[in-house]
Amino acid sequence: MTTEVRVPTLGESVSEATVATWFKKPGDSVEVDEMLCELETDKVTVEVPSPAAGTLDEIVAGEGETVGVDALLANISEGASEGKADKGSKETEEAAPKEVAGSGGDQGDAQGDKVDVMVPTLGESVSEATVSTWFKKVGDSVEADETLCELETDKVSVEVPAPAAGTLAEIIAEEGTTVEANGHLAVIAKGSAGEAGASKPAAGKSDGGDEAAAPKGETQYSTPEAGKGRADVEDAPSAKKAMAEKGVSRDQVRGSGRDGRAMKSDVDAAIAAAKSGAASPAPETKQAPRAPVAAEDEAREERVKMTRLRQTIARRLKDAQNNAAMLTTYNEVDMTETMALRSQYKDLFEKKHGVRLGFMSFFTKACCHALKEVPEVNAEIDGTDIVYKNFVHMGIAAGTPQGLVVPVIRDADSKSFAEIEADIADKGKRARDGKLSMAEMQGGTFTISNGGVYGSLMSSPILNPPQSGILGMHKIQDRPMVINGEIKIRPMMYLALSYDHRIVDGKGAVTFLVRVKEALEDPRRLLMDL
Repeated sequence: MTTEVRVPTLGESVSEATVATWFKKPGDSVEVDEMLCELETDKVTVEVPSPAAGTLDEIVAGEGETVGVDALLANISEGASEGKADKGSKETEEAAPKEVAGSGGDQGDAQGDKVDVMVPTLGESVSEATVSTWFKKVGDSVEADETLCELETDKVSVEVPAPAAGTLAEIIAEEGTTVEANGHLAVIAKGSAGEAGASKPAAGKSDGGDEAAAPKGETQYSTPEAGKGRADVEDAPSAKKAMAEKGVSRDQVRGSGRDGRAMKSDVDAAIAAAKSGAASPAPETKQAPRAPVAAEDEAREERVKMTRLRQTIARRLKDAQNNAAMLTTYNEVDMTETMALRSQYKDLFEKKHGVRLGFMSFFTKACCHALKEVPEVNAEIDGTDIVYKNFVHMGIAAGTPQGLVVPVIRDADSKSFAEIEADIADKGKRARDGKLSMAEMQGGTFTISNGGVYGSLMSSPILNPPQSGILGMHKIQDRPMVINGEIKIRPMMYLALSYDHRIVDGKGAVTFLVRVKEALEDPRRLLMDL
């Protein structure tokens, strides 16, 4: 049976890529999810995993060729084949040292009773992650699908389940280690706990066996200290190619991959830093020297490494400030009518639809209504083109213990209040639990950020690139207002619209906010499309 390997989805507004590197050649055996090749676009580098186990029969698109989305890259013959049989001796040789490392040589004939725990597919354009937490230790018994550890990428947290029941015999990638997609995390012994106990000494210390050469606590997956790297570490092929094309020397690039391996994103960061006159190419490097700290104060400090998600948030927010002509306009809305309507129907709404009626569905509907009249706020810049979106994928910013994430409510303009509330409740809960997939945080055309839940009275939200607009909601506060010549107490909320002035003019931004204000002060306008 033949399985086709095709170009995956490359990301929003990306239609083609170049085949940068093939990691396999025809005749090589491949496993499911093993990396076959690497594609490069003008935005990201994408690794293509094998969709099936078998033998790589034919490479259709060679290195250097340009391919479109869903184009045929190669063919794989599933099951046993001559190519796979020819490599039997090599696979046996590779298995032997693994037995020694995992069991101290006592179980050399029991490879079939061991199961490797591998890094799962991390998602589009994500090639590596950091091991944040191990929930099990060596010697612990585990059940099939029980969570073993948690990985952290620059976008989401990924839980790794046990592929089989047994005992955790060896942890290969410790907490804090950077691992690549399909990398080796641990080994599970399917036998008794006693058998796994024999493997524990070899993993942690040397008894004169094959691991005597490795320092305690260090494996081939260990991450070196900053500024150091291993001589046998190979930089990513895409990074080498980018350095050659851009004329960047290796000492200008600070590798963020495993053991200091340089990735294409590191080369891009070095180039961007050089253009901006930054002192160091690393995006997370401080831009100014740290102020002197007294010894007694330094002893009371706590230094914690930024998570990958926090680093990405910082980089994207700063990029938004640097790249967009960002401006913010403000207005205020009297929430009396919206609050009254919600209060009148919230019990009936929840009884019928099974979800609570909140304010977010009103704001989402009001924004969708306003975006129809001011489409440039729902557009984005692509080079010298403006891309207008005839749909609304609404991003709803949510604060989580790990940082800010923006799940996307797709086609919000065509959904009912109940559907919007159900989507928001579901994605909000999974965001807090770290269960969101990257696909659920991509493709947004406009964003709403609700700082009011934390008590914010006024703020200027930062754009979520490549979007051109973001609405900031704030705290509802009773204030004296002049209504028909009389002073009355009304529940008021400040609204803020940050927008990209390159494509949104002041008139359009103000009109958008006024339409949102009108819809919330008289919700009946939404029903009549006014």
